[in-house]
Amino acid sequence: MAKESMKAREVKRAKMIAKYAEKRAKYLAEGNYDALQSIPRNASPIRAHNRCKITGRPKGYMRQFGLSRIQFREMASKGLIPGVKKASW
Repeated sequence: MAKESMKAREVKRAKMIAKYAEKRAKYLAEGNYDALQSIPRNASPIRAHNRCKITGRPKGYMRQFGLSRIQFREMASKGLIPGVKKASW
């Protein structure tokens, strides 16, 4: 499990990205890089990091499901993910 502070930090970044998206796009379209410097660093979409929705694990993230590989495997084995079943032969 990830620390709660790390999860909270990512949520805060996501809100900031949404808040400044329009302003950021405007400055980029104008080519006004000086004004772009005045926007907070965390407003950049590059700084966002995908995390597992259940555990908050940042590594081994599967975009299609929004889960880490570990949670994906557990849920697939239990049949909790529609359309996915664990292969066995």
